[in-house]
Amino acid sequence: MHQVIYTEKANEDLRNIDYSVAKRILKKILFFANQKDPLAFAKRLTNTDLGAYRFRIGDYRAIFDTDRQGNIYLLKILRIKHRKDIYNL
Repeated sequence: MHQVIYTEKANEDLRNIDYSVAKRILKKILFFANQKDPLAFAKRLTNTDLGAYRFRIGDYRAIFDTDRQGNIYLLKILRIKHRKDIYNL
């Protein structure tokens, strides 16, 4: 299992989402973290200003980074927003 940490912005994003949706997002992120290769479920972002990868969870996106070598020992969730809002930050 990979360790998951959330930035303060990601926690704030979760607080602003409906409770049932936020619960589903957290459950799915834990599912990804428990996989042998979480990057198999992720998409690399072309504009890495916000983060390197994203998970798609329904209409929401969880943006995250890996370490400098591209290894995932720790999933650092940077932001969680609706798909119409996440890329305009």
